[in-house]
Amino acid sequence: MTRTLIVVFLFFFSSIKSQTLNLNNPFFEQSLRRAQLNGEIDSSLSFTLRPLNPDQYDIDQNIFNLESYSPTVLSFLNGSGKLKILPIDFNISFSSHHPYNRNNGSMIPARGYQQLLSAGIYFELGPLSIQLKPEHVFAENRNYDGFWEGHYDITWARRYLLWNRIDLPERFGETAYKKTTFGQSSIRLNYKALSLGLSSENIWWGPSIRNGVMMSNHAQGFNHLTLNTRKPIKTAIGNFEFQLVTGRLEPSGFDPPSTDRTNAGNKLFVPKINQNGKTGDWRFFQGYSLTYSPKWIPGLHLGHIRWTQMYGALFEGKYWWINNNPTDDRFNGTSIGWFPIFNNFLRKNDKVEPYEKETDQAASVFFRWVWEDSKAEIYGEFNHNDSKFNFRDLLSDSDHSRAVTLGIHKLFDSKKDDSQMEFNWEWTQMEQTASRLVRNAGSWYQHGRTYHGFTNNGEVMGAGIGPGSNSQYFSLAKLDGNQRLGAALEIIDQDNDFYYLAFEDSKDFRRYWKDYNLHLFYEKKFKNFWGSFNMMYSRSLNYQWELIIDPTLPYYSPGRDVNNFHFDFKLTYPIKF
Repeated sequence: MTRTLIVVFLFFFSSIKSQTLNLNNPFFEQSLRRAQLNGEIDSSLSFTLRPLNPDQYDIDQNIFNLESYSPTVLSFLNGSGKLKILPIDFNISFSSHHPYNRNNGSMIPARGYQQLLSAGIYFELGPLSIQLKPEHVFAENRNYDGFWEGHYDITWARRYLLWNRIDLPERFGETAYKKTTFGQSSIRLNYKALSLGLSSENIWWGPSIRNGVMMSNHAQGFNHLTLNTRKPIKTAIGNFEFQLVTGRLEPSGFDPPSTDRTNAGNKLFVPKINQNGKTGDWRFFQGYSLTYSPKWIPGLHLGHIRWTQMYGALFEGKYWWINNNPTDDRFNGTSIGWFPIFNNFLRKNDKVEPYEKETDQAASVFFRWVWEDSKAEIYGEFNHNDSKFNFRDLLSDSDHSRAVTLGIHKLFDSKKDDSQMEFNWEWTQMEQTASRLVRNAGSWYQHGRTYHGFTNNGEVMGAGIGPGSNSQYFSLAKLDGNQRLGAALEIIDQDNDFYYLAFEDSKDFRRYWKDYNLHLFYEKKFKNFWGSFNMMYSRSLNYQWELIIDPTLPYYSPGRDVNNFHFDFKLTYPIKF
């Protein structure tokens, strides 16, 4: 008995840390990723499961000093208990003509000025850690020209085929937007490489830097239970990292524009009802990410991600409307168990007829390969929206409902001094392939029966470019000590899935909405401040797929081309004592 108490005492008061880096201020994480390419951090760290726990890795203090990032203000029980002050984060953005937002957590797509303010504390006592990091968001939320009023009713009807099946409001209300969230907070029990807890932190799954198709920090973080590794688990065949998440996704509470529109006498807008006939409903989300790093190939990381979501009533086995018919109770009282993520990977395994229809899911495989000798990495993701009927269906029609990301990230040493050049290219394609001509898959993140789509608080939880879109991103930067200066070109095809649907019968090939975004960015540490600034000029061709119809002009004439100026400023201030 005495020996058991000693073991429990040593476990409880052992020094176990679980502090994470804020995904929404990424310069700390990016500096660690660059340090890995330089061979300064072990290549066993995959960077495919974020946020990171920097206290779990042997990182040189010149690269990242955790005590400077979050200083200890109180230590007790011989260091087993600590109270730390987390840095103050202040993020601001401004868009002149229409919203532009990427991977900024609780901030929303809005025109005008917007800011996020966050501060917090971190407490640990043995295996228990509590991170309290709330966020407050304010956005001017100015009105702007959204989907063109001049489009024909049939074009509006085709746009509503997406809007009725996803929660993506153009504007978050008609007044200024204010919201306080739990932000990057968590309470956990930690033991060695494992952590179990409740969290509202943003999550990023996969190796991508710009567009995480399966999970990113583009939307507000959601409340979830998590079981995850904090560092790789070493085995005889290599290292493993994983995360299993169960959470609750919330609706935005805002409608798409012009909800009174009609076509052929039919109202276009369909409210997103739940089983009680009320507008909106929470969704049950469950997903996992697994990364394997083979022992025999240093720097190689292979992984698999899967998520599933359904309305809360379906998960609870309660009464559910089938085809909007309240008398149809084929699913009434049926339980799908506590871990639906491990059920029905292929539709041939469906045990209850309505299950697949009511459940939204996606799966992917990915890789990241770090070449330390070349100071480079190559990465990619292959993703499938919803599920295949069987394995033969997967092999014969692998292009159906797929999305792809490929990326290259490389550092070049200067021959003159200690500075470096950094190059990054990332390509993401989310529009449907030619498979749609015989088998329409619908756009990514939308679903026929999960009417809010894969969203939380009105934003997609994956790639920020959104459903049906494609992206090319090229960046080149100079690294010199604690500063980074560079430029980037981003080319985005805006929702080609809608474009093909809306205009293929008219054969109008002039209406592609394409953005050319030029970024200038600068990052630097000033004394105890870490700051980053990104200024972007955007030229949108055929904004909102709008053309200027003038019979006196040549057929292939410019559409409505608009300019947008956007900037982001992010400041992190680790408080000194």
